[in-house]
Parts: sequence; structure tokens; C-alpha cells
Amino acid sequence: MDSTKYIGMDVHKEATTIAVMNSAGKLVMESIVETKGATIVQALEGLRGELYVTLEEGTWATWLYDLLQPHATKVVVCNPRKNALLQTGNKSDRIDARKLAELLRAGLLSAVYHGETGLRTLKELGRSYLAISKDLTRTMNRVKALYRSWSIPCGGTSVYAPRHRTEWLSKITEAGVRRRAELFYQQLDGLQKLRQEERRDLLAESRKHGATELLRQIPYIGPIRAALLIALLQTPHRFRTKRQLWAYSGLALETHSSGEYHYAQGQLQRSKRPVQLRGLNQNHNHDLKSIFKGAATKAGSAAGPFHDFYTALLAKGMKTDDGPPHIGAQDRRDHLNRLEERSVLRRPTDKTASVGLNVSADESLPAAGIMPGDVPWDS
Repeated sequence: MDSTKYIGMDVHKEATTIAVMNSAGKLVMESIVETKGATIVQALEGLRGELYVTLEEGTWATWLYDLLQPHATKVVVCNPRKNALLQTGNKSDRIDARKLAELLRAGLLSAVYHGETGLRTLKELGRSYLAISKDLTRTMNRVKALYRSWSIPCGGTSVYAPRHRTEWLSKITEAGVRRRAELFYQQLDGLQKLRQEERRDLLAESRKHGATELLRQIPYIGPIRAALLIALLQTPHRFRTKRQLWAYSGLALETHSSGEYHYAQGQLQRSKRPVQLRGLNQNHNHDLKSIFKGAATKAGSAAGPFHDFYTALLAKGMKTDDGPPHIGAQDRRDHLNRLEERSVLRRPTDKTASVGLNVSADESLPAAGIMPGDVPWDS
């Protein structure tokens, strides 16, 4: 008799609802336990056989994944955006837990990657650096928006410089608005200091991983971009092929087609209608896409093989998006295929570098220099 159990968990702050199904799809147990490690583990230890557990990605996902991994055959953290079954019909904690167990049994869940605990510190430092950088950008936008709201021209970066602040504040006649600008400047100074501290910690941690030097062989991938790539990707082996990496980075083309086949003289033939392109995929890691777009923009605007290659493609009549040609408009299928296949963009090395990120820290690899002006990645 098959003793496999499929367990769905609907996790909340105070309580967790657990639904258990057997291999035949019969609900064999339901329970509601307190959201504490000891009580959840105790609930699993009372079950026999192979245990497959699923829960939705969220605040508790990382903690529960590490907690349940030693007590289950497999733990699947699923993407809640793709669980359409949970959005139909009645909704409650018990119903959601049952549906999760049912989807797990049918193999219809889209898993979210959790693993590589050895990179946990670098991952958290990377998340902190990105969060602080975004907060810093918001504060800078607020400063300029305040001046613009009172029709004070504020082009350039001198509006942020401490040595020019008295001059800029004197242009504001309203006392309340001036006080608001002073608070924004205090917030700006604090975030800039935090960002510099976090940058030092991020770079120091990234040097412990040999993959950093491997990634820095890529033109315009500096130390910050390399550290963030490792923190976001963790390992290339999570992707079956390079096309999965493209999709995760937001560089995969989304296509739509219908009525692809028809019969002609009794023979099944494929339609010659071209596949409709719907642009790039929307479900992706936005931070990862920003890194690649930033590196590509830098490479295309400076002299080098990438700039020459891109200019040659434009000269041959390659189409770009609406407006003047620029390096940001490289989302066409033929362009991506050519960039993939052309070896002219690869930096020549004496030895063939491994495609994996798990390289020895003792290997001596050439490193790309820090490129000035790379904000927020390499500043």
C-alpha cells in the first residue's frame, strides 16, 4: 500500500491550517496548530510514510522551509500568483490548505527556489543594499519634487550636495516648506551613510566566494554587480537551461499563437502564420533585469566590442523600438539570438572558464575594473 502523504499548509501569523491527502486523493487528516516551530514539527512527526509538503511563498516561507526540510521527503514553496485554483469558489484557511495539497498531488504547483544556505549572508546583505538604494532614490526624487512644486529650477546634482544646501534652502520662502526640505536632507544624509556601510559589508562578503572573480571577467560587471548577481541567482544549476535564466531575468520573449495546424489534401500541416510577439515576459526578477540592462547600457555607450557589434547591427537595418536607436531597445528576437551566438562579445581568456558559479576561491582570474558612474550597482 502506498504510504505517500501530500500536505498543504495555509500559514498565518497566529495559526497554521494543515490538510493531509493520501496518494488516492482522499483527505485523511486536518488540523490547526499554532504557528510555532515545535508544534508544526510535532504535527509532521505524527505522520508515517513519504511526506511531501507545500506552502505558499510569503513572510514565513524561508523559516518554514529550513524548519521542515529535515522532516519531509520534499518541501515545495509555491508561487501564489500561479495558484488560480485558490482564487475560485469559497475561500477559507481549511479550503486553501486542501487545495494546496490537491495541487501538490497533481504536480501543478510552480515552485519558488529556496536553497544554498551557504549564501544566506550574502543574500541578506544584497537585499539590504538594494532596499537602501531604492529608499535613497525615492528621497532624492522627493527633494527635487519639493523644489519643482515651488517653481524653483533644480537641474543637476548640486541640490543634493551638503556645501550648497544653505544656498538652496534660502530659495524657499515658506517656513514650513523649508523645514520639510531640511528633514528630507537629514534623511538623505542618513541613507547615504547607511548605503556606504552596507556597500563595504557586501563587497567584503562577496570576496569569500570564488564566483565573484569569475563573473567579473564579463565586461562591465563590476564588484557590486557581481556580488548582487550571486546573491540573486545563488547557483546557475537551479535553471534547467539558459532560457529559464532569460525568463527569470525578464529577457524572454512572450509569444502568442493559435490554430497552428490544419489539414491540406489529407495531410496535417503546420500553419505558416508568424508567431505573434507580445514583448518581454512580465513575471521576472526586476533587480536582476536592472543589473543586466545597466551593464548592457554601459557597454553600448562606451567604445568596445559590444558597441561596435551593436552599431554594425543597426547599420545592417536591424529594427529597434519606436524612437531613435539606443542600446535599451535590444528586446527583439533576432538581436537576442545573435548576442547569444556571437563569440566576439566574449572576453578572450587563456583557459575556458566554467559556466558554474561554484568555482574554487584559489583560482586566479582576471578581474574587470570598477566602472565610474554605475549607480546604484557599481558606485
